[in-house]
Amino acid sequence: MAETDERGVHTRRGFLRTAVTGMTVLSAAALLEACGAAPTPAGSKASSGSAAAGTDTGKEIDVLRVSLPGSLSNLYPGQESGILNYYVAGICMEGLVGVDTTGKIVPALASSVERTSPTTYVYRLRPDARFHDGTPVTADDVLHSIEMARDAKVSPATAAYWANLKKAEKTGDAEVTLTAKAADVAFAWLPSNADALWIAPKTAWENAKSGFGTPQALPVGTGPYKVTGFVPDSYVEFSRVDTWHGTRPKIAKIRFEFVPDENTRLLAWKAGKADMALNVPLAQSRQWEGAAGTRVVYAPDRSYAGLTFNTKAAPFDDVHVRRAVAHAVNREAIVGKILRGHGQVATALSTPEQFGGLWTPQEATRRLAAVPQYAYDLEKAKQEVAQSKVPNGFSASLSYPNTGPHLGTAAQAFAADLKKIGVTIEVKELPIEQWLAELNGFPPLSYMWYFNTTGDPGELASWFLGEGNPAKYANDTITATMAKATAEADPAKRADLLIEAQTAQAADLAYLPLWWGQAATAFGSAIGVRDYTSYTLLADWPQQVYAAK
Repeated sequence: MAETDERGVHTRRGFLRTAVTGMTVLSAAALLEACGAAPTPAGSKASSGSAAAGTDTGKEIDVLRVSLPGSLSNLYPGQESGILNYYVAGICMEGLVGVDTTGKIVPALASSVERTSPTTYVYRLRPDARFHDGTPVTADDVLHSIEMARDAKVSPATAAYWANLKKAEKTGDAEVTLTAKAADVAFAWLPSNADALWIAPKTAWENAKSGFGTPQALPVGTGPYKVTGFVPDSYVEFSRVDTWHGTRPKIAKIRFEFVPDENTRLLAWKAGKADMALNVPLAQSRQWEGAAGTRVVYAPDRSYAGLTFNTKAAPFDDVHVRRAVAHAVNREAIVGKILRGHGQVATALSTPEQFGGLWTPQEATRRLAAVPQYAYDLEKAKQEVAQSKVPNGFSASLSYPNTGPHLGTAAQAFAADLKKIGVTIEVKELPIEQWLAELNGFPPLSYMWYFNTTGDPGELASWFLGEGNPAKYANDTITATMAKATAEADPAKRADLLIEAQTAQAADLAYLPLWWGQAATAFGSAIGVRDYTSYTLLADWPQQVYAAK
C-alpha cells in the first residue's frame, strides 16, 4: 500500500503501552547479567499459548475487570492508534469485515464480500445490522464512515492507509463497492476494524464537534458492547447491548482500568482488583506468576522491535556506521536475558506468524533466517567504524517510549558495547506521545515497535520498503520486487518475493531487526479464554471469555 510519511508516527502497531515507572536502572555493564534468564521456577503458573482454565460453568459474568498498562485519551483508533485502542474499540465498533482467532478475514457488517475483479470488492450489508441506538446500518453510513476514515483531520492515524482506494460507492440499497487504484492483496484487510475502518452512524460523525471518540462524543457502533462511561487516563466501561447481530456474550459489563504505574498495577492485581491484565511487563513476570490464583500466558504477539537508521542523516548515511552498530548488538543476549526467553531473535521485518496458512511458524522462521545477518562481533564493529567517515567514533541519541521499559533496558545494554568501539549512545525515555512526535522528525537513529494487526505477511515490509518509509530508504530493485509482491495473488509466490526484498534490504541495512515479541497476559483463576491466539484480542474476544470452575 502506498503510504505517507505520517504512517511511521501514527501507525496503530507502532507501540505497545506497557509502563514500568520507578524501575531500578542498573549500570550498563550489569544490565544483561542482572536480567539473567533463569529457568521458570517449579510450580510457577506460567504457560505458553493456552488461556483455557478449568471448566466453563456457562454462568454469566457480571463485570469483567481488565487492567491496562497505560491510558487512552480517545477511543477512536483513527485518532489515537495504539494497539490497546484496537483491543478496546473492537468490542464497540465493526468494519465491513473482521478477523477471527486464526487470522482469517471474516464477515462483520457485510454478510458477504465478492471480489469481482483484481481491484473491485462488493460488500453486501447484513439486513439485521443495527447501531447501538437501534437505527439500521445503511450504505450511506458506511460510505460516510469511509469518508471520515480517509480524512486526515478526523483520522490522522489511519487516513494514509486508504491511499490505494480509487472510489467507494453505493451500488445497491444494502451494497457498497470499493475499487482500488491497483491490485493489492492487502486491500482486502482495509475495511476491517483490525486495519482502518470503524463504522458509525453518519449523524454521530456530524454531531461530534469535539472530536469523535472523546467523552463528549462517545463512539457509537454495532458491536456487542456500547460505551457507558469514559474518563480519559482513568477508565472506560462498556455494557452489553441487545442490538448486536452476533451471539450474545456471557459478560454483562467490561471495565478497563488504566494503570500506567506497573508497581501499582501489580499491587492492585494481588489485591484482587482485576480479572485479566494485558501486557504484563516481562521484568515483573515472575512476580505476577507468583501471585495467588494467577496464571500468566505467553504467546507471540506478531510484534517487531528493531532499529531504524535514517539513511539520509549523518552519520547513519554511511553503511559502515550502520554495520558497526549492527555488529555491536547482542540480540541473542537481549532475547535470552532481558526478555527472559519470551521472544525470538528477529532475522527479518516479517514475523513468522504472519505466514500462517502457508507455513508453520517454525518453517517461516527457517526461511526468514536465510536473510543475511550481522552477528554480534565487536572486532568487526571496530573495523567498520575504522572504515567509516567517522573513524574516531561518534555520538547519537536513541529514545524509547516510557510504555516499553524493556526497550530501554536493551538499549542500555548495547550502548555499553558500543561504548567499547568509541560510539556513545545517549539513551533517553520519553512519554509515549513525545516519542511518537519525535519519530515525526525522522531522527538519525530510532526504535520501531510495530504490531501487525492483519494476517498479511507484507504488512510491515510494505511500509518499511515503500514510499514514505521511516529510514528514507530507496532502492529501485526492491521497489520493483515489492510491486510484484503487492499484485501477486499466489501466497507462496508472494511470500518468496517478500523475502527476496528483505534479503536485498539487508545488504544496505536501513533497518536492524532485533526481536519478534511475545505478550504476557495474566488471568485470574475464575476466568478462562477459548482459542487464545495473537489475533484473539482483535477478534470478538468477549465471546471467548467464560466463567471457570
